[in-house]
Amino acid sequence: MLAIAIEEKSALGVQSLPMPNITSVLNQLQLERSRLASQLERLNNALSALNVNGASRGRRITAAGRARIAAAQRARWAKAKGKKVVSISTHKRTMSAAARRRIAAAQKARWAKWRKAQKSA
Repeated sequence: MLAIAIEEKSALGVQSLPMPNITSVLNQLQLERSRLASQLERLNNALSALNVNGASRGRRITAAGRARIAAAQRARWAKAKGKKVVSISTHKRTMSAAARRRIAAAQKARWAKWRKAQKSA
């Protein structure tokens, strides 16, 4: 049908397009389409590697962590509303005196070893 339309136009005095030109244009378009398809595939691979779709990577928050976050948010709201702010701090761990003495003795021994190595060097 296209060939008939081109022949009719050329019979009327309109110059027809040469066929090799159309085939070369089609070949170039096909090459461009395949190049873009491969580029799109590379982009999709990069996006999937970055995990952009929103799925988590397995890190989950503990119940205690959620409780701390919730308590902190309640404290922020209470502060903003001018109400009494409740403390969200947990029990602070302390070290026994015996543990402190053991750590101090170990550190003194490390320093003595270092000093001895410096003298001999």
